[in-house]
Amino acid sequence: MNIILQRMVEKVVRKGNLSITGPSGITRHFGDGSGERVHMVIHTRHAERAITMHPSLALPEAFMNEELDFLEGDVLSFLHLLYDNIGISWIDSTSGRFLNSVRMAIRPLQQWNTERRSKKNVEAHYDLSGELYKLFLDEDMQYSCAYFERPDMTLEEAQLAKKRHIAAKLRIKPGQTVLDIGCGWGGLALYIARTFEADVLGVTLSTEQHQVASERAREQGLDNNVHIELRDYRDLSERFDRIVSVGMFEHVGVTQYRTFFDKCATLLKPDGVMLLHTIGRTAPPTTTNAFIRKHIFPGGYIPALSEVMPHIERSGLAVTDVEILRLHYADTLKAWRERFLANRDKVKAIYDERFCRMWEFYLSGSEASFRWQDLVNFQIQLTRKNDVLPMTRDYIGKCEKALAMHEMGHQTAEAAETPGDTPAAKPASQRKVSRTK
Repeated sequence: MNIILQRMVEKVVRKGNLSITGPSGITRHFGDGSGERVHMVIHTRHAERAITMHPSLALPEAFMNEELDFLEGDVLSFLHLLYDNIGISWIDSTSGRFLNSVRMAIRPLQQWNTERRSKKNVEAHYDLSGELYKLFLDEDMQYSCAYFERPDMTLEEAQLAKKRHIAAKLRIKPGQTVLDIGCGWGGLALYIARTFEADVLGVTLSTEQHQVASERAREQGLDNNVHIELRDYRDLSERFDRIVSVGMFEHVGVTQYRTFFDKCATLLKPDGVMLLHTIGRTAPPTTTNAFIRKHIFPGGYIPALSEVMPHIERSGLAVTDVEILRLHYADTLKAWRERFLANRDKVKAIYDERFCRMWEFYLSGSEASFRWQDLVNFQIQLTRKNDVLPMTRDYIGKCEKALAMHEMGHQTAEAAETPGDTPAAKPASQRKVSRTK
């Protein structure tokens, strides 16, 4: 190991049990020897030099390219050891403040997400093979933070609880119009239409998601009530009773926050309700991790609450509720990572070894950031009038309980049906609702 990298590691790793074997075969030990042993091997001098110059990008790239491996421990245990040493506020250090100021200066260029660039960014991640996502997501293809009401919940149960939680905050009434911005594979749109007999428009920039969501609506007999369009939210002109956006705001970019909330304000009816569900951070504003920006989510950014609120205030929307989901996403990512690794051979058959290692680092790194760093989920409820919703939050829990009982009854009814019976949801032909222009 070169002397510069050795000094860097010695300065950072004071606790834990880390061993690093360099290209020369010499192994050096760092930390106080406590905790789980992690043994990293750097195979090439090229990787060693790159990690010395730009560790946050070069280390995962070396792992992707099989220039770095773990003989003991894995990516997650290594990151746990690292974060346990540096803490959350690395920016508070002198070098951290300097690096962050440089990165912040060029951040707007990295997030200049025009309609054309947004489409390209979405294609890079969400137009991957649909078979890939089926290998690690829940049955409903929910690619966002689940809601673990109980620690023993399965991923499927927690994702259903997430949909209940969001729907309860929206306080949807039968026949209302709902806009789902960034609808993914359509799971939430279908749930809302089926449960509340509402008319839902889902918009996405992903061709793959558009096709899958549209087909799911047809298969479930909801295609007259769930409309999935390959469309940018900035091109919409209709007005809606409810607006929901789950896991899309991370792709908007700070340069487009004002546009996003101004547009939502014009799309939401005067007595409407909006729920924004997005990853956020509890620490001050910073920049997107270099590995994530280059290989996973180009154009993406996770905001601090202080970056979001000013744009909401200027748009004319009123914040009526903010909830911080803390470890829910860590547990969601744990389930995804375990399912991904269990199906690793199938993923490799679709792509290759490099892709598998890239995604292993992505899922492990994301889980580590939610479990030991500053990432959380924000659920921000918005209205245009302050008397639209009840004065206390009691209605949210009551609605969730009612929805859970409804779902239990629906499952019981389905179990009792014969193959020729009518589905519990009304046929789409009996539930037509037109959107208000």
